[in-house]
Amino acid sequence: MSGMTPVVRKNIAICLFLFITAVAGLAGRIAWVQLVDGKRLAERAKTQLQDNKVLQSPRGTIYDRQGRELAISSLRKSLYVNPRELNQDPTMVADALAPILEMKPEQIRERLMAGGSFVWLKRTLEPEATQKVISLIKENNIKGLEFIEESKRYYPNESLAAHVLGFVGTDDVGLDGIEMALDKTIKGEAINQAMDTDSRGIPIFRSSLAFDPVKQGKSVYMTIDSTIQFIVEQSLDKVMAQTQARAATVIIMNPRTGEILAMASRPTYDPNKFYRYSEENWKNRAISIVYEPGSTFKAVVAAAALQEKLVRADERFTDNGFIEVSGRRIQNWSGDSYGSVTFLDIIKESINTGFVQVGMRVGAARLMDYTRAFGFGKATDIGLPGEEAGLLFDPKDMRDSDLATMSIGQSIAVTPLQLLTAISAIANEGVLLKPYIVKEIYNSDGSLAMATPTQRVRQVIAPDTAKELAGLLEKVVSEGGAKRAAVKGYKFAGKTGTAERLNESGGGYAAGRYIASFAGFGPVEDPQVAALVVIDDPKGAYYGGEIAAPVFGEIMTQVMRYLSIRPQNAGEMVTLPPPKTPANIVVAPPVAPKGKVVVPNVIGKTIREAGDALAAAGLILIPEGSGVAVRQSILPNTAVNPATEITVYFDPGRR
Repeated sequence: MSGMTPVVRKNIAICLFLFITAVAGLAGRIAWVQLVDGKRLAERAKTQLQDNKVLQSPRGTIYDRQGRELAISSLRKSLYVNPRELNQDPTMVADALAPILEMKPEQIRERLMAGGSFVWLKRTLEPEATQKVISLIKENNIKGLEFIEESKRYYPNESLAAHVLGFVGTDDVGLDGIEMALDKTIKGEAINQAMDTDSRGIPIFRSSLAFDPVKQGKSVYMTIDSTIQFIVEQSLDKVMAQTQARAATVIIMNPRTGEILAMASRPTYDPNKFYRYSEENWKNRAISIVYEPGSTFKAVVAAAALQEKLVRADERFTDNGFIEVSGRRIQNWSGDSYGSVTFLDIIKESINTGFVQVGMRVGAARLMDYTRAFGFGKATDIGLPGEEAGLLFDPKDMRDSDLATMSIGQSIAVTPLQLLTAISAIANEGVLLKPYIVKEIYNSDGSLAMATPTQRVRQVIAPDTAKELAGLLEKVVSEGGAKRAAVKGYKFAGKTGTAERLNESGGGYAAGRYIASFAGFGPVEDPQVAALVVIDDPKGAYYGGEIAAPVFGEIMTQVMRYLSIRPQNAGEMVTLPPPKTPANIVVAPPVAPKGKVVVPNVIGKTIREAGDALAAAGLILIPEGSGVAVRQSILPNTAVNPATEITVYFDPGRR
């Protein structure tokens, strides 16, 4: 460098300095990016190359009391489009997809041209539709149409118990029934799923968009029995066709526990396709309608009078065919005059004038106290959406004419479930129980999360009063106006009802339109089931004893056989084929949930045979009496904890 001029050396030095400075700056920048700003930039790059989707893991399964599936979830493919990647004419693609997706072409075309990198086209396609879309994509080399797996709700028994189950919307939200009431419990976890994409927003690892079944929601066991539910719905369909009624409902309850064994309404719907039906079809009439109960309410009036010792069964009354109270004339439903009659006759023949006289003895305040004690005027809180509370008088505002009409089941409004709960209290030795429809809830690992106990509300009337009233109501079926509700071989008690239909717009009654009903329970000696039949606005015959009572008898005849309840009088027993069940309900031996055992049927067995059967199931026999088993404290096929005590009642007269 000795030959270099000062100017050259100066230039070289400047170049070296600039080079070293550049290298140092680059190194500093690299260090800054790596050590200081690296996390922020990495997240920024990640967001540019990932698309987050919130997906829902499957809902828990809903079972009946015997472990039969009522509602299940399965994975289905959902179709989306990446408009940036679409390589075909949107109009052509929309026209081709429209019949497959059952959508309007213009609706699809709008989504195809929406822009961005992700737009839903149709959620949870059926397998057949999915295959058609796949074929369309291959045949036309369409890019930009892709699938994501999502959970879809299915109801394998279609309309069976639809009003109890409800349905689920597209976004996995329960919209009615138990699906809505227990949505947060049944629903699986919301999964924030990261989907890797390229620089154009196209997913790279689409297979990652699947669900982890371990995260599914809790499973629910209902108190509903699918076979009893099917028996009820068959009979409802039959009576709807025969009477051309506007609507109907039937509820069956175990009066000893409060469990709802069946709850059905007509008109009905298929929850798999709920969107094809009107809101009227969705309505669970068992809890969401209020109506005047008519003569079925007379059982409550009789209970109050008997409990207060204001009347005796053999006490005589005079019926002139009508009675006037505060200027209002009330006559018998038949228009007849019965003359001198006992209180038993008044109940058997549902004589209005007699019940008005008895109601006047009880008085407004006292009758209203019993009415509320039986559960009227307040929702039962069964846990289903849309339950009504009913309408009752304030005793202070009641005139004598109001008391008179209330005594025959008019001027008040109740729900079917309220009425059945009250009738069940009479069957249950005067004890009112809270009805319930969810038996147990299980976690996804099979462990028990919740079990609903039998909940005693109050003792409404004394056991002796309830027993006496049950005997009087049994005469209604065996000798009175409800003979068509009889179940051969068994003693059943009950009360018919016929009421004028209230105007839907308010203000009085709809002329010539009625609601027919029958409420009853049995066997009277040891009630196992209580039921209510309500037929709304039938054409032609409209008396409860004519059209509702036969439905009750038909249903109970099959239910007695299904529950293996031995007849009191075997000589009168009707030989029936086994109860039918839908072809898609598989009646197999129930599988007990984890940690549970299934109660065997020991009816008809000796003490030793019953003991052996229960011991083999891991249960404990508590015998009552001798002879052969005629009843057991827990119904067969019920899932219970191991070592549960099962009281079995034996009768020496049954061999």
